[in-house]
Amino acid sequence: MKKAAANASKPPRSRGGRAITPEDLLAMQVVADPQISPDGSTILFAKKQVGEKNEYETNLWVVPAEGSRGNPSPEPRQFTSGKRDSHGRWSPDGRQVAFVSARDKPKSQIYLIAAGGGEATPLTRFPEGTIKTFKWSPDGRLLAVAFRETDADRTKEAEKARETSGASKPPYVIDDFFYRYDGDGYFGGLRFHLYIVDVTTGEHRLLRRERAGSFDFDWAPNSAELVLAVNLSREPLLAWWKDELVRVDAQTSKSERIADVPPGPKQAVRWSPDGRTIAFAGREGKESWGVHNTRLFVHDVTSMRTRDLTGDEDFCLSAGTLSDSAEPSFGAQLEWSPDSRRIYTNIGWHGESHVASIAAAGGPMTFHTKGRSITCLGNLSADGKRAALTVSNALLPSEVAVGSLSGSGSALETKVLTRFNGPLVDKLELTEPEPHWIESVDGTKVHVWVIKPLGFKPGRKYPTVLEIHGGPHGQYGETFFHEFQVLAAAGYVVVFSNPRGSKGYGDAHCSAIKGNWGQADWCDMQAVIRFMRALPFVDTSRMGVMGGSYGGYMTNWAISHTNEFAAAITDRCVSNLVSMVGSSDLPLVPGEYWEGNSWDQTNALWEQSPLKHFGNVNTPTLIIRSEGDLRCNVEQAEQVFVALKLRKVPTRFVRYPSNTSHGLSRSGPPDLRLHRLHQILDWWQQYLGGSNKPRE
Repeated sequence: MKKAAANASKPPRSRGGRAITPEDLLAMQVVADPQISPDGSTILFAKKQVGEKNEYETNLWVVPAEGSRGNPSPEPRQFTSGKRDSHGRWSPDGRQVAFVSARDKPKSQIYLIAAGGGEATPLTRFPEGTIKTFKWSPDGRLLAVAFRETDADRTKEAEKARETSGASKPPYVIDDFFYRYDGDGYFGGLRFHLYIVDVTTGEHRLLRRERAGSFDFDWAPNSAELVLAVNLSREPLLAWWKDELVRVDAQTSKSERIADVPPGPKQAVRWSPDGRTIAFAGREGKESWGVHNTRLFVHDVTSMRTRDLTGDEDFCLSAGTLSDSAEPSFGAQLEWSPDSRRIYTNIGWHGESHVASIAAAGGPMTFHTKGRSITCLGNLSADGKRAALTVSNALLPSEVAVGSLSGSGSALETKVLTRFNGPLVDKLELTEPEPHWIESVDGTKVHVWVIKPLGFKPGRKYPTVLEIHGGPHGQYGETFFHEFQVLAAAGYVVVFSNPRGSKGYGDAHCSAIKGNWGQADWCDMQAVIRFMRALPFVDTSRMGVMGGSYGGYMTNWAISHTNEFAAAITDRCVSNLVSMVGSSDLPLVPGEYWEGNSWDQTNALWEQSPLKHFGNVNTPTLIIRSEGDLRCNVEQAEQVFVALKLRKVPTRFVRYPSNTSHGLSRSGPPDLRLHRLHQILDWWQQYLGGSNKPRE
């Protein structure tokens, strides 16, 4: 197995300044979705920031991909002003940009704006609903759009009519498992369907109806047809692995399934520029939850042969890096070179993420970036010589960058083009995480990072917080984490790691906990605890543990299996796998991930449920939960709260309203994100103490 950028350079240290505070998240700006123009001259991207009235504002911005003699450091400029603009895409000729805007709430529409700027004009006339994504046809005449219409009884107009008449909100009549999704809310039986939009007239027509909750698609180079990666089963949520590739005539909607494609989840389908090959990311077999590596496949449309390009590698194309400064992406990103000879992607490895590529004919993976950073690919210019990127590291949130392929075609020379977060970071004294490798009981190597507290002095002992990531099949790593820096500024040592179950360390490392939580992962976490206790600057009498989602599960597991910690914080946790089977938006299919079921074969589920072991808990515990969390339902936290209260264990339940979701800590309302951080600081101050006070 190849090692990607293992001996990379350290991220730069901050120049120093005042301590970071929870309130600094209000000044942070998030850049995402970089798209380089076909001629390679300009990068379009989305920028999100906290605006007025406790809301986020998102607009499209542009920045030149290179400077000029008189302006070697080009300045970005705002491109749209709708405050709810996203998903900007250049037309194939580069003359205009299409984007999704919700500026005229409640309807979202696709708008067009000239590449040079000016007034944006609405193109589409969809009814009230949600536009998930769209793609230009290569000839620039059409758009393919994934759109879901809002139920007529639940539109804003219908809501106003009920208010006038005094009528009740209508019930949902549900016949399908898939009627809600975390972050998307409740939608009943409605689904995204595929539409075609005429760019000249703005008229839209339905091309295909789908049963699945989501699907991916791409245009053929001739603009006459599309290829879809879509689940065609009657209950897609119960059979994630039944994804197929389907070719669809863009005019007649005539469809044809592609043969010789192995069964399994599929995503990021991309047609090669020469029209001969369809690439897609996926896994083989009856597999869910992303346990095994997402691999790269290519299908030859002439020979009808499908090949696995990365089966001999131990990399995953969907290893997302978790952070609270941006929404993590667990989807694969694929981009063809213009000559159809290579496919570019992102690889998460050992806490880093880098741009890599592989020849369509097969061969080894080539890494184009390196270093202690998270480098994410947007797209390539028409000649393939430049790439749009975002780059972040432990001391700097994401910024937009351009990558230029060197003459050899291997190294991607990266130049950061924006500095939106620079003025804030320059004012702060941040602490660089120190990486370590430790050994678990069976010899497994576990990657661990330590952030020392602000103003650290050798010889002193500090309270310490162990952070456990969610997923569980994701990774912590070399990206900016506001919460970690806030804790370090408050005087805490912060420890975080990637135990078994994490992505970025190979298939065996990730799949070791499939259907068996609280075993190999707990062995690794115990090794991390021993490592913490051995650090000379850790006050072992003042150690705390916290985590969210699966991290909340492991926090619950830790306090029910050890008394090492003086206090704990369990956030959006899993506590009872038996009840979670039916309360999560993603029901646990019997016998797939876990053995048994929730009605008459509960042994495996209950044995792995932290609640079963709560008779051992004595650790004061703060519980954080969102009522709108559809992934790990609020009932999971309610059971923890009641059990601890009945056992007279000190506990506090912070329950956020239904307009929040599973991702409250990274995308919830700004005021509630601040409230959460202050609750965390107050809890640690009460039970661990803190050696620092924020300095101005």
